[in-house]
Amino acid sequence: MQMTWKKGAGIAVLILLIGYFVSVWASIEPDVIEPQELIVANGDEVVGYATTTSLILTMETLLGKNGGWLSNDILPPAIFMDNMPAFEFGALEQARDLALIMRKEFSRSQSQSTADKDLLAAHSKLNIEHTSWLVPSAEGEYKEAIKLLKVYRAKIGDVNNRDAQFYARADNLNEWLKEVQKRLGSMSQRLSASVGQERLNTDLAGDSEASQSTPNLGSRQIKTSWWQIDDVFYETRGASWALLNFMKAIEVDFADVLQKKNAEVSLQQIIRELEETQQAVWSPIVLNGSGFGLVANHSLVMANYISRANAAVIDLNNLLTKG
Repeated sequence: MQMTWKKGAGIAVLILLIGYFVSVWASIEPDVIEPQELIVANGDEVVGYATTTSLILTMETLLGKNGGWLSNDILPPAIFMDNMPAFEFGALEQARDLALIMRKEFSRSQSQSTADKDLLAAHSKLNIEHTSWLVPSAEGEYKEAIKLLKVYRAKIGDVNNRDAQFYARADNLNEWLKEVQKRLGSMSQRLSASVGQERLNTDLAGDSEASQSTPNLGSRQIKTSWWQIDDVFYETRGASWALLNFMKAIEVDFADVLQKKNAEVSLQQIIRELEETQQAVWSPIVLNGSGFGLVANHSLVMANYISRANAAVIDLNNLLTKG
């Protein structure tokens, strides 16, 4: 009886150890996509190829990394993991934003033009709930979206196809940068709330005639729950990873626009700040020390890089608008 108990305990410990090492293996974050992967193999210049390819490779990497897509797994050890699913969601949100702008702006010449049907379908499939595991599953829909994006990429590279286009213009790029600003601003605020802060209500600032649906307090205390601090951190890390991939592609497709506006350095500054967000995290847990306390606050460090990247995005937007 005693030997049976020891054998059972040994098996349980072995299973726990295997689950732990599998979870560590599945938590390895993917590498940033290298710029050379965004260039047409034969060297031909196809406007829009790099941006479309970066979106394709970003989604393929999320689905093909260690452990695959973990956000909708309902079995151990994935069901007990939250950092990598948060990373996936952050990257997915950026992919959705880019797919939306590609459908609404990059692929359309004027406001009266029609949206590309493949981009329309791809964007719709990317918007499925990321935790869906029944039919249709999140992975299945994302794979279908990738196929549709590849069809669109093939069309813009076909000189005989005049219908599918990618327009690299300053006004189109500005529309995407506006979405990026909103995301980065939100991420910075959520990260900063790790230590708690009194936030003043600036909802109606700048317009004396502005109004809102219901009245709000002049200020309120904002603090992220201790249980969600690492989720917010890794969601931001995933979003920054995807955004870094996209910025490198924008540098290729919008090279002429950036050069004309003398804005190449501004984009490079954004890329540099985003690269800093991908540094290795040596701590086994995301620490939440006070701003000037004895231990680090990883969220505040990340918020610094995100805020600097957001400031650079605003500068780039202004250059494209007024430069």
